[in-house]
Amino acid sequence: MRIAIGSDHAGFEEKALLVDYLLELGHDVVDRGPDDDGRVDYPDFAFPMAEAVAAGSYERGIAICGTGVGVSICCNKVAGVRCALCGDVLSASLTRRHNDSNVLAMGGRIIGVETAKEITRVWLATGFEGGRHSGRIAASRPTL
Repeated sequence: MRIAIGSDHAGFEEKALLVDYLLELGHDVVDRGPDDDGRVDYPDFAFPMAEAVAAGSYERGIAICGTGVGVSICCNKVAGVRCALCGDVLSASLTRRHNDSNVLAMGGRIIGVETAKEITRVWLATGFEGGRHSGRIAASRPTL
């Protein structure tokens, strides 16, 4: 799967470890930045990554900041993105099954790396159930 990943300074370390993990799992990963842990603003990385997912350049995206809240808000401003902030495996599974999320947000200061890896693994492996959920997703899409 082709995956874009981006963070701010607070999510930089977790992002770097997740890039390695995703490569181990056999995914095609593009690190959308930043390149170091110097202070940056999360919209500078989350917004272009979300736009690229919405445009179809990537199948999925992962965004990490201190809490995950900022990047999730930013990503969800992009039409076509369904970004879910997840801090546990059940939420990761349900947001794929019920919401067909295409961007995963996590908090680098909130969850540890091993938990982030497991959330990521489950989120990537879980499919969308469709059915009754499809209508709900269609109804939640903005009209442009």
